[in-house]
Amino acid sequence: MTEAVSTTAASEVSRAPHPEVSHRARPGAGCSKVPEVTAWFWTVKILTTGMGETASDFLARTLGPVPAGCLGFAGLAALLILQFRSPRYRPWTYWSAIVMVSVFGTMAADVVHVIVGIPYTVSAVGFALVLAVVLALWYASERTLSIHSIRTTRSESFYWATVLTTFALGTAVGDLTAGTLHWGYLPSGLLFTALIALPVLCRRFLGLNAVAAFWAAYVLTRPLGASFADWMGVPALRDGLGWGTGPVSLALLVPIAVLVGYLQVSRADTPVSRPLAGQTG
Repeated sequence: MTEAVSTTAASEVSRAPHPEVSHRARPGAGCSKVPEVTAWFWTVKILTTGMGETASDFLARTLGPVPAGCLGFAGLAALLILQFRSPRYRPWTYWSAIVMVSVFGTMAADVVHVIVGIPYTVSAVGFALVLAVVLALWYASERTLSIHSIRTTRSESFYWATVLTTFALGTAVGDLTAGTLHWGYLPSGLLFTALIALPVLCRRFLGLNAVAAFWAAYVLTRPLGASFADWMGVPALRDGLGWGTGPVSLALLVPIAVLVGYLQVSRADTPVSRPLAGQTG
């Protein structure tokens, strides 16, 4: 996936026009505030999707949906503030925010279904429309959807709005296949494992735009990771392994912490400085 989607991202960025960086640009504005798209990126991303799913379920059952939602929102807000205040990409700050987006995005999709009573079929379509609107507004403002362009407060705001919406959409789609369509969690996980190869194949053989391929794969990582995590956490009566959502969350947290710690020290995914339009070097 990394070779097909991420190795061409730089060329896409160079061809895409960029807005001026006068809108609250930060020092070192030549570097994006999100990591390079490497195998590390996809590995940690899928792990966080699984942890977000089971952690959200565990908190909702332990604290109740409303207190859990308030706690999730508070954690998300706090970590996004830290992320926005950071002058550059920092692995611990960025991935901690991603974890909370995963948790709260799951809660948002579950609230729409469980409390409001909207079927996953409807909410999945609704979140897809919201995502389309966010992406359209982002492109209209920045003239690119590349994550290599996340260098200003405005572009970063669009990025995180997109990320949050993709998590909610992925949760709704995953629950739609596993629950509403009664396919089960393991078959759903296998389905999304196969589907995530499509953006890679379309990029390689059909010339799909690298940015479009990235966001398609990004959306699919959510139901992929969440389906497998649910399969491990739910009881056997629901065709799961019955390990429990709490233990599964902790089991996923360990490799996330190890990998992010490695990225913090090694700087293996530190974004490369790229010139903006009108700049040289």
